Amino acid sequence: MSKDYYKILEVNRDASKEEIKRAYRKLAHQYHPDKKGGDEKKFKEINEAYQMLSDVRKRAQYDQFGTVFNQEGGPSGNWGNVNFEDLFRGFGGSSGFRETEFDIGDIFGDIFSAQGRSASGWGRRARRYKTKAQDISVDLELTLEDIYKGLKKDIKLRKSVLCPNCRGGGGEPGNSMKKCSACKGSGEIHQTQRTFFGSFSRVTTCVECQGEGELPEKTCTKCRGRGVITDIETITVSIPFGVDDGQIIKLEGQGEAGKKGELPGDLYIRIHLKKHKDFIKKGDDIYYKLFISFTQAALGDKIEIPTLEKRVKLKIPAGVESGKLIRIRDRGISRASGGRGDQFVKIQIKTPKKLSQKAKELLKKLKEEEI
Repeated sequence: MSKDYYKILEVNRDASKEEIKRAYRKLAHQYHPDKKGGDEKKFKEINEAYQMLSDVRKRAQYDQFGTVFNQEGGPSGNWGNVNFEDLFRGFGGSSGFRETEFDIGDIFGDIFSAQGRSASGWGRRARRYKTKAQDISVDLELTLEDIYKGLKKDIKLRKSVLCPNCRGGGGEPGNSMKKCSACKGSGEIHQTQRTFFGSFSRVTTCVECQGEGELPEKTCTKCRGRGVITDIETITVSIPFGVDDGQIIKLEGQGEAGKKGELPGDLYIRIHLKKHKDFIKKGDDIYYKLFISFTQAALGDKIEIPTLEKRVKLKIPAGVESGKLIRIRDRGISRASGGRGDQFVKIQIKTPKKLSQKAKELLKKLKEEEI
C-alpha cells in the first residue's frame, strides 16, 4: 500500500510549500536519531516524505497516482474493480511505482491520447536513473559572533564512505573485470508484461552489476564488493555570514556514500543560534541593553560598550530617558545582499536602592528645585 506522505508530515493535502517545509523542519528535529527520544526509522520516513512533497513535479505525480490507486474506482473514469497496483506490480516494486524505474506519465499519456495505436505500441522503454544513497541531516549550534562574518566549521560524521581499497569499484585492486552474465554486458534487464491494456516493456538496471555491465574477477576484501565502508569522516563546512536560526545549508554529495552504481546522498545542516549573554538578534539588527545612573542620564556621558566586533565608545546625550534607543550603524549582522544591520542600544536608568546620607541630602536639594 502506498505511503500517505501528507499524513507522515502531518499537513493537509493543500498545504503550501512553506507549510510543508516548516512541518519537515519540526519533525526532523524531533525525531533526529541523535536527539533524546529520536527515531531513525521515523526520521528516514520524514525525509522520504519531504523529498517527494517538496519537489513540484514529484508532488504532482504523487497527487495524481500515488494514493489514488488505493481508492475505490481507481483514477478518474470507470475502471471497475481493476487493482492498478497489482496490474503494474513489477514495474516499480511491490510497494507501488518508483520514479527511478518507470515513467508512469509515459504509460497513461499514451493510453489516453493515442488513437488508433496498437496496444503493443503503448509500452515505452523505462527511463534509467541511478538510485541515490541516504541523505544525512545534522544540527549545528552557532553564536552571533560566528555568523557575524561567516566561518569554516569541521563536522565529524560516522557514515558510509568510499572504500579506500577499491575506491568504490567493488573489486580487489590489480584484478581485471569480466562481463556480467546476468545482463550479458548491457547493464540492463529487458522484460515484457502483458495486461488488458496491451504489452508493456520495461528496462531495469541489472542488480548483479548495478548497471555497469561488468563485474570484478575478485571481490574487494575490505568492502566485500559494496564499494563503501562505514567510517568517521571530517567535513569542512563553510558557514556564510548572516545565516539565521532554523536555516538549512545543503551540501550535495556529502551524505552517505553510494554503493556501487549509486549516487551519493546529500548533507543537510540545520543552523541553531545560541542565546547570547549580551545581545538579542532581530533580523539583521542586534539589540543591547545598557544600564546607566540617574546622573549619567541627566548630565550625559561617554560609555564603552561591546559590539560583535570590538568595544566602542557610545555618547549618551544629556537628558536621555529610560527606554530610549540609540543606533550604532553597521554594527549588526552582515547581509548576503550587501551591507550590514545596525546595533541598537536600549537605555535603562538604574534607580539606587541604598543611598548615603550625603546623597539623600543632595537629592532633597534637587527635589526642592523640582528636578
